[in-house]
Amino acid sequence: MKLLSVNVGRPTPCRHTAAEGGTGIDKRPVDGPVAVAAPGPKGVGGSGLAGDAVVDLRHHGGDDQAVYAYAREDLDTWQRELGRELANGVFGENLTTWGVEVTGARIGECWRVGPRLLLEVTSPRIPCRTFHAWLGERGWIRRFTQAAVPGAYLRVIEPGEIRAGDAVEVVHRPAHEVTIGMVFQALTTRRELLPRLLEAGAALPEEARQKARKYAERAAG
Repeated sequence: MKLLSVNVGRPTPCRHTAAEGGTGIDKRPVDGPVAVAAPGPKGVGGSGLAGDAVVDLRHHGGDDQAVYAYAREDLDTWQRELGRELANGVFGENLTTWGVEVTGARIGECWRVGPRLLLEVTSPRIPCRTFHAWLGERGWIRRFTQAAVPGAYLRVIEPGEIRAGDAVEVVHRPAHEVTIGMVFQALTTRRELLPRLLEAGAALPEEARQKARKYAERAAG
């Protein structure tokens, strides 16, 4: 399991985002080491990667979304389906991985990336209008949602420098079965799964925990 690339982006104009200054979704692979650290709470902190832009701080970035990872294997599947080349970073991911089970990663699972960086899996990416506009594919939000391979956001537990080629090691895997794929479906197409997300405990971001609690309370009558 390894990093194929580490990707960062600069602000790009986009009329489909509410943020002034455009979007930071246009991420490109970089050479050399990149420092990664916790950016601070949502609304204040942006990306965990040095040199990487997060423009819309209201909806993106912060400690629970410090790093976004997407599997090259899933990009290859989309590449075949869409009939176009998809370069590393094109989904706005910071880490393009190889051999890492991203959709099946459990909330609270910890990855050691390179010699020092320790990341914790937090939540899936939910597609938005900016992502749709960036890819330029008809019905993209629907297609991405139906495929249910959303990639994973991660928080920084221990900072460190990383670079392309670094090993990725799963050093902790929780006993529960709440995966990135399950959380994505619970938040999009299978709301009945929401109560199960509470099994992930405090590792699940507060916003998702609140949605799960509210659904469970309504279901209980």
